[in-house]
Amino acid sequence: MTPEAGLWNVANVLTIVRIILVPVFVGFLLAGGTTWRLVALGTFCVASLTDLLDGRLARSRGLVTDFGKIADPVADKALTGAALICLSALGELPWWVTGLIMFRELGVTGLRFWVIRRGVIAASRGGKAKTLLQVIAICLYVLPASLSPPAIVRELFMAAAVVVTVVTGVDYVHQAMRLHRSQPEQSEPGHSEPGRSEPAAGR
Repeated sequence: MTPEAGLWNVANVLTIVRIILVPVFVGFLLAGGTTWRLVALGTFCVASLTDLLDGRLARSRGLVTDFGKIADPVADKALTGAALICLSALGELPWWVTGLIMFRELGVTGLRFWVIRRGVIAASRGGKAKTLLQVIAICLYVLPASLSPPAIVRELFMAAAVVVTVVTGVDYVHQAMRLHRSQPEQSEPGHSEPGRSEPAAGR
């Protein structure tokens, strides 16, 4: 860990901001009305942007902290989960979709922590595509009805997100099992990590 990678570095601050924005987003979304839905959409987009920025900053500046390794994936799942749960509670998204996505997200996060002392589950293009599809799909659902595209468009994006979510989830299970069997446990996982946000990079 480099001296720069103290607890209060810019990557960790962005992660904390994302966590703080979760209840703010929920409040705006549940407030109802076109204006509040647009504000909720803006909040969700800003929070999603912090996810992209903190990962890039962490990798480029070597901002490796144990806090970041834990808080970053938790913040990601909290934001996505809050959005999906609220949309289902509002009757705009089937509960089975929310349940399936959350089961995968929490399961993969658990797998990453399970093998973190043995190594990192490498990020995949599929994981990044899954994150992008989820963000786009959620944004389309959060849009006010008056500005939303035809229902079939958002349903197709959500369906694609669900499929990629499940497929990448199965792939991460296989990766975790291989890593657990092939690598000895490391006593100092913080020194073995190539980058702070790697545990969540593939999501």
